[in-house]
Amino acid sequence: MAKYFDVHPENPQRRTITTVAESIRSGALIAYPTDSCYALGCGLSNREGLARIRSIRKLDDRHHFTLVCRDFAQLGQLVQIDNDVFRTIKAATPGSYTFILPATKEVPRQLLHPKKRTVGVRIPDHAVTQALLAELGDPLVSSTLLLPDEDDPLTQGWEIKERLDHEVDAVLDSGDCGTEPTTVVDFSGGDVEIVRRGAGDPSRFE
Repeated sequence: MAKYFDVHPENPQRRTITTVAESIRSGALIAYPTDSCYALGCGLSNREGLARIRSIRKLDDRHHFTLVCRDFAQLGQLVQIDNDVFRTIKAATPGSYTFILPATKEVPRQLLHPKKRTVGVRIPDHAVTQALLAELGDPLVSSTLLLPDEDDPLTQGWEIKERLDHEVDAVLDSGDCGTEPTTVVDFSGGDVEIVRRGAGDPSRFE
């Protein structure tokens, strides 16, 4: 059964955040809130956690996983980024955007798109996520909590606990954080491509 944590959305309890971070280091798969909607997350080197996310969401090997980062310094270690793209992304973060970029050698192979060698990265603007990332000290491998054959992501912590009780190890509930996933912008092909229009305003990339 998944452990359930009721977390304040603006001032998350330090003890809870520490407990959840320790569980992630020990291999846990969690459901947690972001600035766009709830997501599934696990540690960067957690192969089993990655497989569990694929199983829950019925994802194939072409799915772009997202590395959720605390800040731009952490993000810059994971992707190759030139000066123009750097300025564009920095101006949009933190926020409800996912950026697809060529990965560095710091990113485990199993997280990469098999042909493009790219990965998604983002810096969320959410107090609970930021507190967790700060305590963890590493990025989270993440995917929107959108179940197969459903149109909208799960957005209520109690429902996530009820429906995924035997598939995740912990649920962090900080209240409703919306049903609209991030806006996804692909910088990997030279030209800017808006792959998905979501919670972040896409006009700055058009």
